[in-house]
Amino acid sequence: MGAAPLSYLTSHGAKADATLPLTTGLAVISVAVILVVTALLLAGVIRRRAPQTAAQIDDRDASAWLYIGVGVSTFFLVVALVWTVRVLGAINAPVAAPAFTIEVTGQQWWWKAHYLDADPSREIVTANELHIPVGKPVRIQLVGADVIHSFWVPALGGKTDAIPGQLNNTWIEADHAGRFRGQCTEYCGEQHAHMGFDVVAESDADFEQWRSRQREPAAPAVDATKTGETAFVFRCGACHTVRGTEAGGTAGPDLTHLMSRASIAADSLPNDAGSLAAWLANPQAIKPGNHMPTLQLSGAELGAIDAYLVTLK
Repeated sequence: MGAAPLSYLTSHGAKADATLPLTTGLAVISVAVILVVTALLLAGVIRRRAPQTAAQIDDRDASAWLYIGVGVSTFFLVVALVWTVRVLGAINAPVAAPAFTIEVTGQQWWWKAHYLDADPSREIVTANELHIPVGKPVRIQLVGADVIHSFWVPALGGKTDAIPGQLNNTWIEADHAGRFRGQCTEYCGEQHAHMGFDVVAESDADFEQWRSRQREPAAPAVDATKTGETAFVFRCGACHTVRGTEAGGTAGPDLTHLMSRASIAADSLPNDAGSLAAWLANPQAIKPGNHMPTLQLSGAELGAIDAYLVTLK
């Protein structure tokens, strides 16, 4: 559902800017090596098919072509190796110190984003949508909760794995405001293809406004949604958190500010009342095998919970 395509042929940040020429260069080098090897192979086939006498066959000539082919291919591959190592060194860390750190946990099949802070009261927990300020590098600490996942935002940089029991670090930076699509790129099970996320880059003022809003608890339910809050806590609160209510589960995404996100189900559906109702009614029909059970909600419960969730802004 993200607005930006998953294209690695464009770059919109310092890290991606350094990587894109290498991507193009390696493609050119690979094609060149293939052409050289193919040309030598065809030359050898044609030469062997031509009728020759024993006196006409000169193994030294064949050896010369072999050495030329190996030499040219080796030169190209050494250039690729040196170039790759230099780029890896350049993007190992940002030029400026990261503005803050987000601990991103990959799990089947969604992303938990925990904005770390020296003051625990200022920390934020959200899901499947990362907000960052434009022009500032942000450190990403990656954790694998179950199997190996891989964090990749092609417009902002290369991929880094999230491995259980291991903490991997990367960083991202966007050079302009916008929404950039990300995706898990390590096969992680049945719904691997539906494990997307968005990175939203915005001005400092907009980012600070978003971060301040995310720290607040959910607005208290009014009379019209009180029934829905009660049903949500009873039916969903063991797996999901809504701060300010008795729902405190951690197995699923934090839903305190659910409606501030553009999508649900890890970028599988637009975030609106209709999609929420469809997801609540039968999540297995939308993402078979995902870990949210079908709750067998009555029509009244479904309507009440849906009406309550759309107030979580």
